[in-house]
Amino acid sequence: MKIKKAVIPAAGLGTRVLPATKSIPKEMFPIVDKPAVQYIVEEAAKSGIEDILIITSRGKSEMEDHFDRMPELENKLAAGGEAKRKMLEQVIDITKLANITYVRQMEQKGLGHAVLQAKKFVGDEPFAVLYGDDVIIGEDPCIGQLMRAYEETGLCGAVGIKEVSRDDIRKYSSMKIQPLKENIYKVTDMIEKPEPGKEFSLYSILGRCVLPSEIFGILEEIPYGAGNELQLTDAMKILAQRSGFAGVDFTGTRYDMGNKLGILKASVEVGLDHPEIGSDFRKYLKEIAKNL
Repeated sequence: MKIKKAVIPAAGLGTRVLPATKSIPKEMFPIVDKPAVQYIVEEAAKSGIEDILIITSRGKSEMEDHFDRMPELENKLAAGGEAKRKMLEQVIDITKLANITYVRQMEQKGLGHAVLQAKKFVGDEPFAVLYGDDVIIGEDPCIGQLMRAYEETGLCGAVGIKEVSRDDIRKYSSMKIQPLKENIYKVTDMIEKPEPGKEFSLYSILGRCVLPSEIFGILEEIPYGAGNELQLTDAMKILAQRSGFAGVDFTGTRYDMGNKLGILKASVEVGLDHPEIGSDFRKYLKEIAKNL
């Protein structure tokens, strides 16, 4: 079945980047001239996703405003004639990326609990999940790579994986993998935030997955796990042991927008390639680098 629906969990408090997130959702932090969440929605749209549900929480209405029409701004740009035409097209195009709806996660009880809020939206279809913290930029959209692997392998789902350091694996999840072909593996087990010596490998899920609708029934039955939260990985573990996931060592550069250094890296690296400011920004960085 072709995947046409995606879920973007974006309800987290962003405590790693306080005090900015006290009033600004981390998903709305700009990477040059677009907020992080727009890069994520664009990735989904380029991959063929038509319907998107963004899981939000109190204080995150800016995301809804961003993907909505703004007649006052559009009228002002239209009155500017040809000089403002490109800007007008850009702000209108944002509203046409996909059919976007929203639901609130009333309590912060973990990623699994957030995804569970999408049960009615998803129905009985397979669906994509794009983590709101993770912007992944590349020629081939990351979630599109997972969707292809899901269709090609016939496994129950797909996960985007990358090899991380031994220190970082403690913060993420660890995958038990078997090579299939090139950059695709079969994931047969996983563990969330493993203790030293308990990891399966240094491969971890980073920001993207494709899931079957069966995940909701499992999430409703399993106990709360690490951090006293409903862990998505714990539910996926059951499916991995039962039938396996396709693990895709995806291409593209990942930026952690819930991390101060990740935010700076995204702005610098995307800025260097930006068609309007890239050249001047490169000169600026070379100049200040002389004093480092």
